[in-house]
Amino acid sequence: MNLDVIAALALVMVLTPAGLGLWRLLAGRAHGPGRRVVRLGVALVVAVVLVGFGAYALMNARSFQLLGRQVAQVTTDQKVVALTFDDGPAGEYVDAVLVDLQRYQARGTFFVVGAAARENGSALRALVAAGHEIGNHSFTHPRLVFVSTATVAREVESTDTVIRSAGFRDPILFRPPYGKRLLSAPYYLWRHGRTTAMWSVEPDSRAAIAGDPQAMAKYVADTVRPGAIVLLHVWSAGSSASRAALPLILEALTEKGYRFVTVTELLNGA
Repeated sequence: MNLDVIAALALVMVLTPAGLGLWRLLAGRAHGPGRRVVRLGVALVVAVVLVGFGAYALMNARSFQLLGRQVAQVTTDQKVVALTFDDGPAGEYVDAVLVDLQRYQARGTFFVVGAAARENGSALRALVAAGHEIGNHSFTHPRLVFVSTATVAREVESTDTVIRSAGFRDPILFRPPYGKRLLSAPYYLWRHGRTTAMWSVEPDSRAAIAGDPQAMAKYVADTVRPGAIVLLHVWSAGSSASRAALPLILEALTEKGYRFVTVTELLNGA
């Protein structure tokens, strides 16, 4: 069942006659079938545009979701922050990332892509063995927009299987690829009691600083507030700046008195 499509069509069907009725109220009745067709066509176009804008805003919302539990940050007086890492993992970089985190006694939350995690099982097992939290970032990293709930189920459950096979036993949070979701994905997650984990600070997705480790670290240090969730990408060959920024971020936040916890620890009051 594709709830995204059903909801969009339902909204268009509701908004079109509503817009047509409003036009009739303000401008009076249309004289002749041609003008009535024009009005209907304009009302339909306006309805589609409105639904499109609404869907775009909803699919990208960080702090709002129609169904289920979602978190982008938590309200707390404690100086705690959750460092999260999307995609991967990749075996060639896992040791360096683990060394940086261990140096600052930091536990991270790694939202892994199922297909990559299956291909790099030793890297995933290393993350689990080091005591980090493993989250689900889908199996093939698609945009979960205008897809069926069956597609969502395959993406989530296939990745869960890979994560469990690496020895992770705690509840598994979910982060939608690109942060995009409408109704089908939230509906599936809600039905299965899953939490959607978003983020509040995203340094390596800001074009002006993405290639500069020092600038990224400064941005994080200046932006982070207690209860923040930071998103980083460290697993690709093109992510060298983010990998270089990680120890700088850890050092800067440590100097500010922050502790590094997992997203679940953040949700549980750290």
